[in-house]
Amino acid sequence: MRPSRRAVLTTATAAAVSAASTASAAQRHRQLRTGFERLAHDGYALLDGQKAGIVTNPTGITRDARHIVDVMHEDDRVDLTAVFGPEHGFRGTAQAGGSEGRYDDPATGLPVYDTYLKSGRPLADIFTASGVDTVVFDIQDVGARFYTYIWTLYDCMEAAQLAGKRFVVLDRPNPVTGRAALGPVLHKEFATFVGRQPVSQAHGMTVAELARLFNGEFLTDPVPLETVTMSGWKRSEFYDASGLPWVPPSPNMPTPETALVYSGTCLFEGTNLSEGRGTTRPFELLGAEGVDRRWAAEANGLGLPGVRFREAYFAPTFSKFQGKTIGGVQVHVHDRAAFDPVRTGIALLVTAKRVWSGFAWRPDNWIDKLTGSTRVRTMIDAGADTDEVVAGWQRDLAAFRRMRREYLVYR
Repeated sequence: MRPSRRAVLTTATAAAVSAASTASAAQRHRQLRTGFERLAHDGYALLDGQKAGIVTNPTGITRDARHIVDVMHEDDRVDLTAVFGPEHGFRGTAQAGGSEGRYDDPATGLPVYDTYLKSGRPLADIFTASGVDTVVFDIQDVGARFYTYIWTLYDCMEAAQLAGKRFVVLDRPNPVTGRAALGPVLHKEFATFVGRQPVSQAHGMTVAELARLFNGEFLTDPVPLETVTMSGWKRSEFYDASGLPWVPPSPNMPTPETALVYSGTCLFEGTNLSEGRGTTRPFELLGAEGVDRRWAAEANGLGLPGVRFREAYFAPTFSKFQGKTIGGVQVHVHDRAAFDPVRTGIALLVTAKRVWSGFAWRPDNWIDKLTGSTRVRTMIDAGADTDEVVAGWQRDLAAFRRMRREYLVYR
């Protein structure tokens, strides 16, 4: 007797539920544990007998959303004696380009030192004055070379070596996966705080892997380094697979979706267009006065994988075009596995210049600091298309990928 359609559907549904349940069970079995979770589970043995100071910000949390400084302060097994705040500050009260200064944390009484825009000997002197034996680093990165926390990591490693301190990195996921390195590689003559060393624009690494690379390739004198890696993280996973709460690493990085586009659309900081600061969708909304529907149409005509562009109008509450209604695009990623943020960012620059006569680079050529050389700017000015610009960095990128491979610790 032939089974009814309803019976077939019921069986198929049951099979799907069973498969989902099995997948869910497998996910639970290999639940991601951050570097901090593994450190704490081990009773802070790595810090035993050490006065520890930690470089962190609001992203340094447990999966139940407690800040790790509060957790460590209450635990007699660890001697936490200082906190070091990066850009935006330890508790995250400062906007872009700001920090919180030196103060005592009201919640714990711990001294908080300001590391922002400090490096070399002045930063080493701060570590010395704090009296710590070991400097710990635990900050959520977003995967882009010009996001300053990885250079806070670099500067702190260099300073810890100068001050004779140990350095411990507690790892967290790269929220946009660790699958691939993408984009142009920084040329050393363009080194700034948005790129100290020759790293690709989207590095595809975790902070622990970057620390290993920094120590092995870029620091003149390596620091005594230990990394506490994660367990249960796969390179192919986006942040929502981690089971961890998302805390904005900075005021204009509100969601993991922001991080997904950031390594490409942050390039608009180097132009006279708004990169969406002052909106609820920074780096997803881009525009300027005089831009109209032609930009979205031109960008969609390229058929870029995994992304579509919507004609958009918005009024930033601060930053460029504050209080003015401007036109532009909203970036909608519909297939994040296929999406290439850096190629997309270049394509948006190329098409914006093509359809809007008012397009201009920032007078200080900030775009060169963001991309790591003059190549992107000069090629676009010369009329190059997206494929030609992308082809221009492939040799440098291939060399970086070979170097990077040695320092990857996850599959």
